[in-house]
Amino acid sequence: MMSIDIDRVAALHHAAMGESLWAKLGVPFLRTLYQGLINSDRFLGFVYLEDSEVKGFIAGSMDADSMMSEVFSVSWLPLGLAALPGLRRPSVLLRLLETARYFDKSTPGAAIPAESLFCSFTPDLRGKRISGHINKVLFDELLARGLESVKVTTEVSNTGANRQLQSWGFVERGRFRFYGKDMITYVLDLVASERVTPKSRHPAV
Repeated sequence: MMSIDIDRVAALHHAAMGESLWAKLGVPFLRTLYQGLINSDRFLGFVYLEDSEVKGFIAGSMDADSMMSEVFSVSWLPLGLAALPGLRRPSVLLRLLETARYFDKSTPGAAIPAESLFCSFTPDLRGKRISGHINKVLFDELLARGLESVKVTTEVSNTGANRQLQSWGFVERGRFRFYGKDMITYVLDLVASERVTPKSRHPAV
């Protein structure tokens, strides 16, 4: 993911996750957020292209908690200005305050720094297993950089996401309440996973 991709990534994020907090803060906020993310050394983002058009993306991190703290510390002013229209709604402001507790609530037991945060595709590509391929790209890269496990959280009610994560070999680590919803934390052992390919197992190019 590069700066040239940000407008499209923000639009995809907003379209697919319109009820999430970040989406409710608006597309300008998302553009500003992703600009801050790609400037972080802890960020890993990949886009899926068809005919030079971004039709999907995945955003993850080698250390999500530290990365988000860094981005909001460095870019607090442009992020705050971009978020102002969304912050006029009291419900959004309350959720923003709850967001600060996300990493504490979603990581029971030993901390898992690496996390897959956001993933979205255009409607015509959903259900075609492309998300599995882009997840593999992220997981392979995390393993190549020395991370041994990765965390993902999803809603208990999202049966499709739960089924996909379990098929990958993710193991439930715990449950928590967030934004009034029941959430699940999953963890994947990148070293043991047969679907994640370390550099030593990649074919020679």
